[in-house]
Amino acid sequence: MRYIKLLMEYDGTGYQGWQSQPNRMTIQDILAETIGGITGERVRLTAASRTDAGVHALGQVAVFNTGSGIAEDVLKRALNAKLPGDIRILSAEETHQAFHPRYDAKKKRYVYLVMLNNPGSSFFFRYVWHVRTILASDAMERAAAHISGTHDFSVFRGSGCGAKTTVRTIGSIELAVLDRIDFMTMSVPGRYIKIAIEADAFLRHMVRNIVGTLVEVGKGRMSVDEIPDIIASRDRTKAGPTSPASGLFLERIFY
Repeated sequence: MRYIKLLMEYDGTGYQGWQSQPNRMTIQDILAETIGGITGERVRLTAASRTDAGVHALGQVAVFNTGSGIAEDVLKRALNAKLPGDIRILSAEETHQAFHPRYDAKKKRYVYLVMLNNPGSSFFFRYVWHVRTILASDAMERAAAHISGTHDFSVFRGSGCGAKTTVRTIGSIELAVLDRIDFMTMSVPGRYIKIAIEADAFLRHMVRNIVGTLVEVGKGRMSVDEIPDIIASRDRTKAGPTSPASGLFLERIFY
């Protein structure tokens, strides 16, 4: 029995997330069905991150067992020929059975895009949170410094989270203000804020709740000095709203 590791990207707009769900279109189900059509087996995939509905991935990692002798490069080409255009396999390789894509991860990096210009680009509505106001990015950076580090992140935990502990370590939160984004060999001007967050692990909706809180700070509805008390409260209602899934990308898993 071989153990295959896949590195993939996908546009999550049309899917109900990674995790298999009855009567829902998910990345896991589409991929498992496509692999089964190629190998003739019923496979079960395990992923590094169970991305939510509408969330995108640039570097999702998943594994599965197979008795097929199909070479990895042939499997990659066959999958990309049969998968929908919004799911792509970047690499396929055989790995050892002890490898677990989630438990062996040292850290994960998510990126979130906020678009500020009004009315904004029609090309990016699937991939951003369109906030139709100017945000104070300097205040957002100061607030992010309070959020970084090791904390009980209950205040940013979404409902339905099954994590056994809410303590996480955020290694960095980086904000970049952009005046254009390259797209299809062209540059689309505007005003964007890119928020990159690295942590050892994340709670359900944690990144989106952090982003929602930073945007509240950027709007002046929350002060930077409030953030430590908000975190210490462990009360979800004290933090900002959950930002839309559309702006969130799983960028990379570090092993």
